[in-house]
Amino acid sequence: MRRWFLIAGILALAIGLLWIGQGTGVIAWPASSFMISQIQWAWYGAALAALGLILIWQNRR
Repeated sequence: MRRWFLIAGILALAIGLLWIGQGTGVIAWPASSFMISQIQWAWYGAALAALGLILIWQNRR
């Protein structure tokens, strides 16, 4: 079970960082994405990345 929490945490962190990058316009990939330069996606990404960090941290305890 711990392994699944770690995998979920890493995936959530990675996707959250991607959303932050797309939402701020730093990452313009894929070019047809509706999330590029839409700041609300940066906030969603920050929340998802925080959740991922919490899952990773809880897994290490």
